[in-house]
Order: sequence, then C-alpha cells, then structure tokens
Amino acid sequence: MHLNQLLKQVRACELCKDHLPCEPRPLLQASSYSRILIIGQAPGKITHDSGKPWDDRSGERLRQWLSVTPEQFYDPTLIAQMPMGFCYPGKGKSGDNPPRPECAPQWHESLLELMKSISLTIFIGRYALDYYMPGRYPTITDAVADALNLLPKTIVLPHPSPRNNIWLKKHDWFERDVLPQLKHRVQTLIK
Repeated sequence: MHLNQLLKQVRACELCKDHLPCEPRPLLQASSYSRILIIGQAPGKITHDSGKPWDDRSGERLRQWLSVTPEQFYDPTLIAQMPMGFCYPGKGKSGDNPPRPECAPQWHESLLELMKSISLTIFIGRYALDYYMPGRYPTITDAVADALNLLPKTIVLPHPSPRNNIWLKKHDWFERDVLPQLKHRVQTLIK
C-alpha cells in the first residue's frame, strides 16, 4: 500500500467514535520523505477545532525547542507527526484525557513501515515513552535526562505544555544542555 492511501484510511478512521466527545477528526501528517517523526500524545481541543496538529501554545513552544518555522514544521516532507491518539480524547480532571488506546496498535506499525526516510524520532510525553520504550525509564525526567545518549536517532522530550513550566524551571539543564543538541540535530536534517 502507498502511504497516501494509508493516510486516507487513518483520516477516515472512526474506530473509537463512541468514546470521543466530538466527531472523529484524526490529525497527523506524514510523507515517505519525512526525515523527523514526532510522536506526541493526542490533539487538544484547539488543534481539533483547527484541524492542524500542534496548533496551540504547546506547538509554539515545541517549534521553539526544535528551532523550526511553522512552514518547516507543517511540511510533511520534513516532519511527520503521528500522535499516540489521533483524535481529541476529551477533557479530564487535570487536563485532557489520555490518548485513546486504539490508535497506536491499529495504525502506527503500518505508518512506520511506509516512512523509510525517518532519521530522528521525537517521543513527547509519557504515553509515547511507555508505548515505544516500555519499562526502560522509571520517569519521564529520567528519559529526558538520557537525551544525549539517545541522539542522533531518538530523543524523549517532556510535553511542551504550559502546564510543564514548573518542570522546566526545576530542570534547567533541559534548556541549557539538551535543547542546543536537539536544535543542531534538527537543523542538519531539514537543510
């Protein structure tokens, strides 16, 4: 199957429709030429409404962390975006609900098989970490602290949400030591 055909299938998916607060609107982007893959959690309500992944304050911070323009970020030939859950999962007690568990097992492997040019995978948050590196790190902080050992192929980042400002202040080494290396790696891949 060609990647464009698979993307049409994913975008038409209604697998978890009965568990969503809104109509399904799977958000992802990919190309067989994508060099960087971002595996995040799930779209928030703002991104669900706009139909554009990471189209919120978290996305602004993520683009700053990667040192990319919006045009570069939304160019699927450069950056693929494949969250753990493709649709907005609804509001929870302290933020959004976890990503729906159906998406990753249903679609990720097939998508990854067709994205052969990926040179860097960026895992954002605990859900991606637990799915792709189960049991490897006791905390997200441990995984982020190991970032320089994971580069150049992978890296784990905390979620760029403003809710994580306290974590960022407490772990100033992230911006000082990790982000410059990440930015350098990203720049070598998007040129």
